[in-house]
Amino acid sequence: MTAETTASYRILGPLEVIGGDLRECRIARGRQQVILGMLLLEANRVVSAESLITAVWGDFPPSTARTQIQACISSLRSALGEIGEGDAIVTRDPGYVIQVGDQQIDSQVFAKKVSEANSLIAEGAPGAAELLDEALGLWRGRALSGVVSSKLLSKASELDENRLVALETYTDLELASGRAGRLVGSLRALVAEHPLRERVRGQLMLALYRSGRQAEALETYRAGRLLAIEELGLEPSDELKRLELAVLSGEAALHPAPEPVTAPREAEPGAAPGPERVADPGAPVSVSPLVPFQLPSDTAGFTGRAALIEGIDRALRDDGNQATRIVTLTGPPGAGKSTLAVHIAHRVAARFPHGQLYCDVGGTRAQPLTPAAVLGRFLRALGVPGAALPDDVDERAEMFRHLLADRRVLVVLDNVRSERQLRMLLPGSASCAVLITGGPRITGLAGARAFNVDVFENAEVLEMLEGVIGAQRVRDEAAAAETLGHMVGRLPLALRIVAARLAARPHWSLAWMVERLSDQHRTLDELAHGDLAIRTSLALMYNGLDEEARRLLRLLSLLDGTSIPAWTAAALLDTGLPRAADLLELLVDAQILHVEGTDPTGSPRYKLNGLIRLFAREELDRNEGPEGQRAAVARVVGGWLAAVEEAHRRIYGGHFTVLHGTAPRLRFPAGYFDRVLADPLGWLESERANACAAIRLAADAGEAEACWDLAVSLVSLFEARCYFEDWEQTHLWALDCVREAGARRGYGALMCSLGSLHISRSQLTAAGQRLGVARDVFAELGDVHGQAMTRRNLALLDQRRGNNEAALAQYRPALEEFRSAGDSVGAASVLVHMASMEIDRDNFDAAGAHLSEALTICRATGSQRVEVQVRYVLSVLRQRQGRYTEAEEILTGILRQVRERRDMAGESRILHRLGLVNARLGRTGVAQGRLREAIAIRERIMDRVGAAEARLELAQLEVAIEDRMLLGDHGGVVCRTGGPAGPTNTAGPGRPWGDGLPDRP
Repeated sequence: MTAETTASYRILGPLEVIGGDLRECRIARGRQQVILGMLLLEANRVVSAESLITAVWGDFPPSTARTQIQACISSLRSALGEIGEGDAIVTRDPGYVIQVGDQQIDSQVFAKKVSEANSLIAEGAPGAAELLDEALGLWRGRALSGVVSSKLLSKASELDENRLVALETYTDLELASGRAGRLVGSLRALVAEHPLRERVRGQLMLALYRSGRQAEALETYRAGRLLAIEELGLEPSDELKRLELAVLSGEAALHPAPEPVTAPREAEPGAAPGPERVADPGAPVSVSPLVPFQLPSDTAGFTGRAALIEGIDRALRDDGNQATRIVTLTGPPGAGKSTLAVHIAHRVAARFPHGQLYCDVGGTRAQPLTPAAVLGRFLRALGVPGAALPDDVDERAEMFRHLLADRRVLVVLDNVRSERQLRMLLPGSASCAVLITGGPRITGLAGARAFNVDVFENAEVLEMLEGVIGAQRVRDEAAAAETLGHMVGRLPLALRIVAARLAARPHWSLAWMVERLSDQHRTLDELAHGDLAIRTSLALMYNGLDEEARRLLRLLSLLDGTSIPAWTAAALLDTGLPRAADLLELLVDAQILHVEGTDPTGSPRYKLNGLIRLFAREELDRNEGPEGQRAAVARVVGGWLAAVEEAHRRIYGGHFTVLHGTAPRLRFPAGYFDRVLADPLGWLESERANACAAIRLAADAGEAEACWDLAVSLVSLFEARCYFEDWEQTHLWALDCVREAGARRGYGALMCSLGSLHISRSQLTAAGQRLGVARDVFAELGDVHGQAMTRRNLALLDQRRGNNEAALAQYRPALEEFRSAGDSVGAASVLVHMASMEIDRDNFDAAGAHLSEALTICRATGSQRVEVQVRYVLSVLRQRQGRYTEAEEILTGILRQVRERRDMAGESRILHRLGLVNARLGRTGVAQGRLREAIAIRERIMDRVGAAEARLELAQLEVAIEDRMLLGDHGGVVCRTGGPAGPTNTAGPGRPWGDGLPDRP
């Protein structure tokens, strides 16, 4: 075969094979192009079948991979045979080799010309620039652009690097020849494309300086220095620093040589980016458009998103409108927006035969690409030579729109950070479509169809895992598979990494992977595999924010797993509520936070994904010292303390029946609590998880005063709703903190409160021990208020033990101590307990006097909760006096009040009492109904003792009406639980509030 009829293989751009008769050989896109590209990159060398399999399918090939490779080789031989190259691909163990001459492959021709040019330069001989010009003219775009394979493109990138080095050498020669002015435009574009490449930046500085633009040359250096520091943490090289000094001082050695007078050369049609060819500035530019195939490789075994894909597919179809079709994909970092966009782009590629343009606009760089840089890339890919690229971005945009006016091209803009980047990058033709991904919601593009790419559904989690590690493995550990999905927030990127790691280690169980992810200090380290890393995605998100938003995100990581009201953000930043709300919404727009309901004012509440929180916490530790973190914690806990304290005040009519510390409170805007705390107990219920988390936060930060104060302030909720576990856990956290800090008053307050908890649980020995410690602490401190509260609880303990005289001996001094401390509601609570004891002793007049005084106090202070307790005991008094109708009227009235407050513990006690009163009135059906209601509520709030007591009362009632069948149902339950402690009528008049719980610790 003669040289004239030899086929040529072109890989310096899109893959092409041209026969000796100039006929193009059609190579099927996809696997055949990948295999041929791999063989040509290793021309005349054997490429193993395993390498070809990896190039085509990555780390997860199908079981039939080897057979499919053989079929592709056969198809390639047939295609090449049509141009006389059927015997070029030879089977040779352990794979295949393509046998070609040096002049047949453009990459080898390029390498030879560059080598010859370098030899001429070394010898100081002329002609090197011409050889490099010829070598660079072979390029038609990025090596093997349009061929979809991560492995192949990694190898092809070496060729791209060789081209760049040759271009730099050519530029040095042109600069030495005095042609600086002609190089500025192409060098600017090259610096924009490779901003950290110092040799190119230095050449631009020199070209600008020699063109009489010294200030621009110095600005080019400063911009590069700032970028190197921000991206790499490094100063520029000594060589670039010396050049800057030389430019600054105007050294003679840098002065331009005279430019030779030459006739301009026209740009070759279809010339790819290479050395800048001189064109007549006034002449029109002739461009022969190329067909770019720039899409990254599709993900093998893509799963899920079926409905979303169909919707996007429809949106990208030509619907006859006269506007460019624009689709935006937004969602949280790691949701798989880029992967989905590339997958869809491959799916619809056939609809865009004139090419697919792709650019990662944001990438992992600190600063996103400018519109000018992106347009420069696209225009080169479309065949515009470097000399024809305008410097002005508006002119580049006009050229871009002109080239695409009659073409069907898909443009994929990945990782867009703001709408400002977009407007100049949009085609103007209805024949084109644009697919955009980004974290921030893109709302300002007219006619754009927006799709939210959220985390996976549970079924999609399992589908992805099954597709990578096998269905049997997932079925064998179904629970662990679901746990893995939950631990990574069902983020597709994180799941893909987990699946890849499990596939690479078949000896790992899913449970073992769960164990590895459980250590929060290592979670993000575990979520990395190969070139995949969740940190990279999160860093991209983080770097796209301004510093104020980044700081808020860092500080939000202090709030572990709770929903976030806007005021907590204001407290963290120590700023106003309006500014904090704006920043929170900015994080919502960036899909970093999501909205989780509203608070009682209708304001949004926010939630932070667990993986984002871990990343933000790492950034917090890097950027904020311990003192700054502790100050932020103190502000947030101070906010919770102010809010909970105000809720307590509205329940009790003032700061009564609770001890407070000296921790600072956050100041809220005027009128804020009027809206938030219209239902104070309901608000405490809705904020229970947040407030408990704040106690843990304060304990971890060593904020002892705020910690114990908030813990005891929450007892009004714990008591009303029987949240005994929360009561105990929060107090134990606070107890550790105050012990370490030596906060004696806080220690006494917590021990007193825990004593009250033990009484509630009928753990009377433990209660006595805790209360004894509290009594000694307050006596040591001379704290009258603390002594009053402890003495009252000790009296209640004696009462529960049946030692009424000892109880009265404690109640009387407690009453005086409350009065001395200015706690009138505390005094009222003691009067209620004393009244109940007088009822037991049949001293009805004394009981009535105590209740009258207590009621006066409650009405004067507005203490609704204690007033309900007073009226409850008054109903007991009326019952003992035989005035059952009055007792029922009182109970019915306070039942409405506790139901309005959603005080479930109080409601159950009143229903219990109503059951007994109605039984006395002969309304046995009503009595049974009330007791059953009381049982149901007590079971719901886990009040087992109270439920058992109500069951016993119901059983006794049923005996009285000879209902033997129901006796078996309810009496049996009481027997199996061992029966309630104490006398049968345990809800009788001697217990002022059902269980005899104190209204406060």
